[in-house]
Amino acid sequence: MRLGMIVATGLMMAGTAAQAGPAALDAKTAVYELRTYYPAPGKAAALNARFREHTTALFAKHGMTNVAYWNEIATEAAPEGRLIYVLAYPSRAARDADWAAFGTDPEWRKVVATSEAAGKLVTRVDSVFMNAADYSPPILPR
Repeated sequence: MRLGMIVATGLMMAGTAAQAGPAALDAKTAVYELRTYYPAPGKAAALNARFREHTTALFAKHGMTNVAYWNEIATEAAPEGRLIYVLAYPSRAARDADWAAFGTDPEWRKVVATSEAAGKLVTRVDSVFMNAADYSPPILPR
């Protein structure tokens, strides 16, 4: 699957600090996670704000590499579109450890409580794990 083939708009790259990720990450052996978030009705803007203002930096804090973020173009089935993004990790074990630490981070818990005070932002999350094909162009930020 070529990441560039995802039909999307509004490419949002995280700030340079959030892109740094683990120094030992090898683009050819890394594990990539494609995540799709289905926003609750009326919550797409709040979901994007949470990612823009908090989530990407917290991912980086916990060793995840922010690769890219997209907002799907709205369709009849998804009137606000979906948030689609890719993270990279050195391994599946590192991914699991990073998410465990992220999920219990007091700063993240506070962000969730504040951002979801008026209701959940997401109704569903899909996750797909990938490795780069040997013919893929460079993926990770340099």
